[in-house]
Amino acid sequence: MNADDVRVPRAQVGSSPQHLLATLLGEYLDSSDADLPSTAVVAILREFGVSEASARAALSRLVKRGLIATGGDRRPPVYHLTSQAIARHRARMQHFLTFGAHPPHWTGDWVMASFSVPTSGQASRHAVRRSLSALNLVGLYDSVWIRPGSDAAPVKAALNELLRHVEGARWSVLHVRFDEESGPHGPASAYDLAGLASAYSDFIQRYAQLRMKARNGEVDPAGALVARTSAMDSWRRFADIDPDLPPHLLPQPWPRQQARETFLDIHAALGSLAQARLVEVAAPHWPDAASWITHFQASRDPSRPQPTGGRHGRSPLGG
Repeated sequence: MNADDVRVPRAQVGSSPQHLLATLLGEYLDSSDADLPSTAVVAILREFGVSEASARAALSRLVKRGLIATGGDRRPPVYHLTSQAIARHRARMQHFLTFGAHPPHWTGDWVMASFSVPTSGQASRHAVRRSLSALNLVGLYDSVWIRPGSDAAPVKAALNELLRHVEGARWSVLHVRFDEESGPHGPASAYDLAGLASAYSDFIQRYAQLRMKARNGEVDPAGALVARTSAMDSWRRFADIDPDLPPHLLPQPWPRQQARETFLDIHAALGSLAQARLVEVAAPHWPDAASWITHFQASRDPSRPQPTGGRHGRSPLGG
């Protein structure tokens, strides 16, 4: 199994216990050597209002997904992150914490996928659209989908897998450039940029008071753990849904930088406090908690973020 084989739960509206636990493990535990007792997990998730039954169900589901593994036959059970999950966590944390730091290097290249499916193949048509959406393509027209960049291989593979056995289906994947990228019929029109800008503005407004309190040192450790996790959970969705278009295709002013600064202020100011609260909550069930629990720190330059704190969680991302 490699890092891409680990199936991380999809983000939902509000955090399910399973998604919440995956977020916490990615943020605060960076070693596959740590034996995490189930009772400590129950105590940690209780901070977020999750019941014991739901916490144990989340553990079970993450084991099935390959994110964590059980450690022997100890009672109460202990769990550890798999090395594949650690690699995946580090890559995703790097993506979340550096997202939006610099405008993308723009070459003007787009990947375009077009397909035609007989009217009898409605299920296949829906499957193609779901797959293209998962690959970050958007519909320019009904059966013409695009995304910025030049990496067409995943798109070709997906269409071939879904349509090769569908009688009468046809498809093409092309590299294209648009003469008028920002016009009403250009590729930028395929994106709901107004909706995305509104979501960024809502994020800024939602976390403005927390940002001020974090800057002023007015957040206690228990509040820091929940608030920091909420901010990360909200920010990470932008890294997944924002197509990261070049500035000349974006409406101005574009609020992403202000949203990123809001997130970074909260994430940086509350990191040590959240870590301390996790240790406090877990230690009665896990005496070694302080040796393993860490937190990731983003940098505005941005150099690669890395875990900090804890005696065993200091290796840089991707190192």
